[in-house]
Amino acid sequence: MPKGFMFLIAAVLFETIGTSALQASQQFTRLWPALTVVVAYAISFYLMGLTLKYIPVGITYAIWSGFGIVFIAIIGYFVFHQKLDLPAVMGMGLIIVGILIIHLFSKTVSH
Repeated sequence: MPKGFMFLIAAVLFETIGTSALQASQQFTRLWPALTVVVAYAISFYLMGLTLKYIPVGITYAIWSGFGIVFIAIIGYFVFHQKLDLPAVMGMGLIIVGILIIHLFSKTVSH
């Protein structure tokens, strides 16, 4: 796997951890989840910065935010018991399709 995508996957992982901790922090009233938010986002943005050496910023951000949306929705459903309706699931499916199109067919991203 190309180095840029390894950095990007790790950035998405830390962004997902940070956003999950944001929910768990209860509006920054709980110390450890709040600290996790700050540290996880810092690591995520650092890794996203490393990604930009290999992948253009627009593509990087589209993939980072797209996967983040889908992963957080899944975590929200299973961990925080938040419901998703059919239009939400369909919309996130379209996000995944968009990411696949970028990854499989775009000449902007080196494979």
